[in-house]
Amino acid sequence: MVNNAPRNKQFVLAQAEARVLEWIARRLPRWVLPDHMTALGVLAAIGIAGAYLASNGDKAWLWAASALLVVHWLGDSLDGTLARVRKIERPKYGYYLDHLVDAVATALIGLGLGLSPWMLLSVGLLIVIAYLVLSINTYLETYAFGVFTLGYGRLGPTEVRLMLIGLNTLIALGVGLGFQVGGLGLTLLDLIGLGIAGLMVTGLAGRAARNLKRLAELEPAARA
Repeated sequence: MVNNAPRNKQFVLAQAEARVLEWIARRLPRWVLPDHMTALGVLAAIGIAGAYLASNGDKAWLWAASALLVVHWLGDSLDGTLARVRKIERPKYGYYLDHLVDAVATALIGLGLGLSPWMLLSVGLLIVIAYLVLSINTYLETYAFGVFTLGYGRLGPTEVRLMLIGLNTLIALGVGLGFQVGGLGLTLLDLIGLGIAGLMVTGLAGRAARNLKRLAELEPAARA
């Protein structure tokens, strides 16, 4: 079954993160349930988008965005860990809800960044679109090969959150990250966003080519 497929995590912080999450999950009060953590992640994503939007008026809101990124990590990452630790998994329900929420949260945060003064809206939307296309490819891979491979390289959601927190901190402290390229005002966040989108597209092209080659070997075309 797709929802029971083994997960393959290759992110830089994946192993250390898993240990931390399990440690936290074993110490949460019994009344805290996985759905509570999922809801917390969604609320945090809405808050992050709102904080980035509010930073148009005062960049101090970037501190709130950074704090909410930590809350989002907890909600987004702990729901599944908590279910596994307590042995109360609901594979189909969890698979559906987790990926639906991930898509909504990514769209919210991307839009929030794009509507802030620190990233062009076009760049924020490009990241969202690239993420959603990669997600669709991951779900297709899970169906075709029976393995749920999280990510397209060594950087995952946690690493990206840490990067955003670092950039938020620099901007909030007054470090100038803006410059002009061909008469267009850009920031370091724009360049990083474009770089991430470029890596996503490149990773997708490479994976799609490998997947099609493997599938062609498993299901060779019939000869006339």
